[in-house]
Amino acid sequence: MELQLPISASELTRAEQKILDFINTNTDTFLFLSIGQLAKRLEISDATLSRFARHAGCRDFKALKTLVMEQASGPAVKIAGTLHREEHFSPVGFLQQQQLYLQKTAEQLDEATFDRAAQTIAQAKRILIYGKKASSSLAQLIYFRLRRLGLQVSLLPSGGSELLEGLGQIGEGDLVILFSFSKLSREGKILLEQGRRAGYQTLAFVSRTCLPPEESADMNLFVYRGTEKEYHSMAAPTALLDALVVAVTKQMGADGVAALKTLHELKKTYFLDS
Repeated sequence: MELQLPISASELTRAEQKILDFINTNTDTFLFLSIGQLAKRLEISDATLSRFARHAGCRDFKALKTLVMEQASGPAVKIAGTLHREEHFSPVGFLQQQQLYLQKTAEQLDEATFDRAAQTIAQAKRILIYGKKASSSLAQLIYFRLRRLGLQVSLLPSGGSELLEGLGQIGEGDLVILFSFSKLSREGKILLEQGRRAGYQTLAFVSRTCLPPEESADMNLFVYRGTEKEYHSMAAPTALLDALVVAVTKQMGADGVAALKTLHELKKTYFLDS
């Protein structure tokens, strides 16, 4: 990155230029160092670091880190943003933060869309699920849950020509479920565009309340995962996903229960010792 300061680099002392260079070239490392650790690493004094922070328009070293996080990007920045909330990381505090995110997700939930999504899943001829990177864990989870209900479910490849190969066989009566949080991927755009052409339904888990028409699925379920510059947990998406599976089971009625009962009987027959 290149940290933007209210003064030019030429106005900084040689030691301060050394600090700026370290921030620009080792941003991720900088965010996880204390003022003492950084001073030792750069062989300068704590006072020099404090003076640089003030030249950057910050009241202290902690505020300097906040400034860097505002201008930087990437996974490390998100984790640093979460840890930066408190002087010492607290697992209890983190879990309480997830409770807040669940509450915000509940407040933004469109129950009519949720009910429509559950009904569409229960009645779909085939269900195809797409998840990329961290979202692939959610794709695996909903695949596992829905398959246990006896539904025809499959996972789509994460990208490349393999994704395109199966799209020609998806049509009316089918449903594609995708996860699109921070931004819509190229593959997500393809799935939505092809859905409008081929006539299959689309359901997206999103973390934006305002979506342009071309990035909007037929059904969008919002989940809150925090601000842009912090670690994005999968707690809220997982909870909403599980709620959806329960709603689908209710929609299926006796059919869903029968599938689970059949699975239970098979386990008793072939895996009695487990």
